[in-house]
Amino acid sequence: MKKKSLLQQAAGAPYIVWAALFIIIPLVIVVYYAFTDKTGALTMDNIVSLADYKETFLISFEYAFIASLICLAIAYPFAYIMSRRGPAAQRIMMMLVMLPMWMNLLIRTYSWMNILEKNGIINNILENFGVEPLKMIGTPGAVIFGMIYNYIPYMIIPIYNVMSKIEPSLLEAAEDLGSGALSKLRRVILPLSMPGVISGFTMVFVPSVSTFYISQKLGGGKIMLIGDAIERQMQTSYNYNLGASLSLVLMVVILVSMVILNRFAGDDDLLI
Repeated sequence: MKKKSLLQQAAGAPYIVWAALFIIIPLVIVVYYAFTDKTGALTMDNIVSLADYKETFLISFEYAFIASLICLAIAYPFAYIMSRRGPAAQRIMMMLVMLPMWMNLLIRTYSWMNILEKNGIINNILENFGVEPLKMIGTPGAVIFGMIYNYIPYMIIPIYNVMSKIEPSLLEAAEDLGSGALSKLRRVILPLSMPGVISGFTMVFVPSVSTFYISQKLGGGKIMLIGDAIERQMQTSYNYNLGASLSLVLMVVILVSMVILNRFAGDDDLLI
């Protein structure tokens, strides 16, 4: 037994080293910069100065929350329909969901920028019908749309994974007991699929609230989210201390989201 335990420890050693190099050490560095100034002296000025970014935080959370809700509204019925189809149809639908993910996020976002811009495909079509060009780039709607388009697979897959495990016999039993479509949804499907809903909501909300490329391209540089503020401090102002403090707040948000995820969803409900 002792020898087996040593083998297990040896097998787990690479994961411990990986976690230390790419998770723990970077976190320590971020915390260090967040609570120090450029001279290395301890200070709370970086945390206090976050009050200047109150509106940026609120906008980021608002956009991410709206995008997550819209993703949920679209993904939930789609995941249910997919889970009730045959194996062949499920594979095809899953391939269609995952197909955009085979392309880099930067390319996908840049492509939509070309489609939505003033001289883009949509406005060119509208112009042929005598409609004035629409202003889409540089609007909150364009940024939220970019979040939805890029992250909706992260909502569909966990919900589908949970719904596919719902036994048809449970729905048949509910029908035998007099439950209609809405009653089955409220009493059977929704409670059983809640772990997937929470997993998907977390997986969409976290990258949406921290994104910066989507807001830069589809926002036309007019909308600044938390990710944009961090990128600006790191790449333009070279204020690593303030950038680290902003990043620390984002990590807290992610930590809270993961706590919620682990509280309401089991490991078997995750695919990503």
